[in-house]
Amino acid sequence: MMDFTPSFAAAGAPGFAGVDWLMIVLYFGVLLGVTWWAVKKRKDTAEDYFLAGRHLGWWIVGASIFASNIGSEHLVGLAGSGCTDGVAMAHYELHAWCLLVLAWVLVPFYMRSRVYTMPEFLEKRFSPASRWVLSIISLVAYVLTKIAVGIFAGGIVFGTLLPELRVDLGFVTLDSFWVGSIAVLAATGLYTVLGGLRAVAYTEAIQTVVLVVGSILVTAFGLAKLGGWSELRAALPEDMFNLWKPLVPAGMEGTWAPVKEANRIAWYFNGNFPWLGMLFCAPVIGLWYWCTDQYIVQRALGAPNEQQARRGCIFASYLKLLPVFIFIIPGMICFALALSGKVPEFQSLLVDQGGRQVAERDASQAAFPLMVAHILPAGVRGIVVAGLLAALMSSLSGVFNASSTLFTVDLYEKFRPRATQHELVRMGRIATTAMVLIGLMWIPVIKGSKGLYFYLQAMQGYLAPPIFVVFFLGVFMKRLNGKGCLAALIVGFALGIFRLAVDTPITLGLEGYANGYPAGSFLWIVNNIYFQYFSILIFVVCAAVMIGVSYATEAPSAKQIQGLTFATTTPEQRATSRASWGWPEVVASGAVLLLILIAYLYFQG
Repeated sequence: MMDFTPSFAAAGAPGFAGVDWLMIVLYFGVLLGVTWWAVKKRKDTAEDYFLAGRHLGWWIVGASIFASNIGSEHLVGLAGSGCTDGVAMAHYELHAWCLLVLAWVLVPFYMRSRVYTMPEFLEKRFSPASRWVLSIISLVAYVLTKIAVGIFAGGIVFGTLLPELRVDLGFVTLDSFWVGSIAVLAATGLYTVLGGLRAVAYTEAIQTVVLVVGSILVTAFGLAKLGGWSELRAALPEDMFNLWKPLVPAGMEGTWAPVKEANRIAWYFNGNFPWLGMLFCAPVIGLWYWCTDQYIVQRALGAPNEQQARRGCIFASYLKLLPVFIFIIPGMICFALALSGKVPEFQSLLVDQGGRQVAERDASQAAFPLMVAHILPAGVRGIVVAGLLAALMSSLSGVFNASSTLFTVDLYEKFRPRATQHELVRMGRIATTAMVLIGLMWIPVIKGSKGLYFYLQAMQGYLAPPIFVVFFLGVFMKRLNGKGCLAALIVGFALGIFRLAVDTPITLGLEGYANGYPAGSFLWIVNNIYFQYFSILIFVVCAAVMIGVSYATEAPSAKQIQGLTFATTTPEQRATSRASWGWPEVVASGAVLLLILIAYLYFQG
């Protein structure tokens, strides 16, 4: 049994008070009550189980999107990134504008098509084969980027807060990492499997409130302990507050030097991200995730109409601006407290003898739970721990529901078209359980990576480009057909899996791969291409394949693509869509863009 907890146990976290446990028990009591209510209201139909009967209001849609997104990778990975690299990763979190693209560009197509899933939309636009391939790619992506990550982060949180926890099962002793992982899995799986999307959406709305309030408390108490925002600016290197310097390091302004940078590991560890990668790769990943991923879009599909779906997406874009301040900043505060010596436990874990660098990237991943354990008073600590659990559970519950929907609607129902509604729901539950078991087995790969958030972005970079290509080119170019779509999906997925197969032996440190591949060999070159550049390569290849194959074969029929591209939308459909929004939606969207601009202007070092 691998032990992930020794480095955190040294922190000497204070024990939980009775009032902390009371807060946690109350939190779970509320979730149980909401789940029971959802079960009583749920009808035994696929639409009700997977889309909550399409009765979700805009604020539930927005809160559910946010809660699904804000999960383990933020609590553990993003706060850890703030601890080591400052605001560098805020580029990904300022992708709130991608939700506006979903609201204004793609929601009209999704809502008028009345689909359950993104692969189902792809079938309407292209072909049944495209639907099946996308379903398989999405399920693989969920195991690698969401389920395994959620399980791993749950273990990190418990390993930090309760390092001495052990459970002896006779044949094996589970440490706090595995006890926490299994506990989060069991609790989340229970209400997801029983209540469907209705339980998931309403519990996520509650979890959003708990998570945001709890994270604000961590930031507030941390700044108070440090002495205020000015002390934070004074304690940390100026570069940690600069969103631009990580993209264009000194001496490389106006050049293409980042493309030729060979030492990609040092590039990342120095807090530097190549500007070309951030300029071209990050938006592809963002638009794939926010606009085409079942995990996110399923919440919008649960709205009763286009207006509610659009408003929910705009509301979610405001919430998406929060992680910079409630996750990255607490990670930076944690490092500042370590440098200042005001919390000796942090200093021993995070600061080397020189006093200016993070010594252990693995230890920095515990920055947020360390803040909870050492900074917060009794009672407040229980509320925030409930918020930690809320983020972990909401992230997992969202992917559980999305996975069961994809497997059942896009795969199982196609092979058994006469399956009853009850059978479809049952198979969705079985599929989710199987994916959880696979996710557990993938944890060692995450452990061997260069930080949780880096791992997550790399996996998404390998899997996102072909999906982005077929959706966005599909709605903007009516000439593209099913054969081109299928070719792009298969080629892009093959390239991503190939890169993953090349990287995994080194990540795991398997015998014979500890020192990597022979320098200069083909596999060495593939392994040493920075993940964002490899992602751009996949994107370019997929776009070329899709356009080339489509124009080399017959055009799709006008009837098939009616209303599914901008060029084939009817005047009546455009009028219906136009009637669903007014000046409040336009002003609200403009304000989001303004806030993003302000953030970029402020964080210039």
